[in-house]
Order: sequence, then structure tokens, then C-alpha cells
Amino acid sequence: MKDTKIGYQTIGCSVTSCRYNKEGTNCDLNRIEVKPMNNYDGSHSGDPAEESLCGSYCKI
Repeated sequence: MKDTKIGYQTIGCSVTSCRYNKEGTNCDLNRIEVKPMNNYDGSHSGDPAEESLCGSYCKI
């Protein structure tokens, strides 16, 4: 499958405690890394809130 969206995405973000949050609504990074929550036992819960965390987050 060809990825035709490379270079055309926008990333909405309202996490104002992140260094890359721009104007309270957008992510200033060109690319973000999405990672699951790091569980102690290596399992995955399947819960969207735990499986889709921003791995690029950096505290202000």
C-alpha cells in the first residue's frame, strides 16, 4: 500500500505542557512517534488511551 499522505499531515494537540505544543492547538514537530504505554509485564491492554500515547512528548 502506497502512503500518499507523507508530508501532508497536520497534528492537532492540546497538551500545553509539551514543549512542541504550538499556540495551544497544534504540534510543532514534523513527525511524532506513537507508542503504547510501557506495561511492567510487557502485555498490551488494547485500551486506546494506553496504546496510543505520544512518544515524542517533551515537558516544557
